[in-house]
Amino acid sequence: MLTISPLTPTDRDTWQTLFAGYNEFYGRVMPDEFYDHAWDRFQHDEEVHALGAYLDGRLVGIVHFLTHASTTAPDSCYLQDLFTAPEARGQGAARLLIAAVTEWAKERGCGRVYWSTHESNATARRLYDQVAENRGFIVYTIPL
Repeated sequence: MLTISPLTPTDRDTWQTLFAGYNEFYGRVMPDEFYDHAWDRFQHDEEVHALGAYLDGRLVGIVHFLTHASTTAPDSCYLQDLFTAPEARGQGAARLLIAAVTEWAKERGCGRVYWSTHESNATARRLYDQVAENRGFIVYTIPL
């Protein structure tokens, strides 16, 4: 059975393994203090938020998200990171995590939930094309 809920302190190690897998997928290797800082922020649940997907009680997926002001609509909810353990893919965890973030955002009066992914991420894009609208925007980044 698949369930979605906030992460708990006992999820720390599995969460880090999943988040490291997410970062590895995008070619990033993060130092341990990065994970410590992110975990601390998620535990405060104020500026950034996290939920977990649990398959039969075992953490198999994570989502990180935040809200920000908008100049043209109510606040927006940005779904920043989404990752499912390879062995749990195809069982609905990512879809349920997106739905949970969407519900969370609705409850807080947000006008939209949005995210980005790499154009080559065909597996994720198959799901995203089913649950959201691709409006064709291109993301530009200036690393600092």
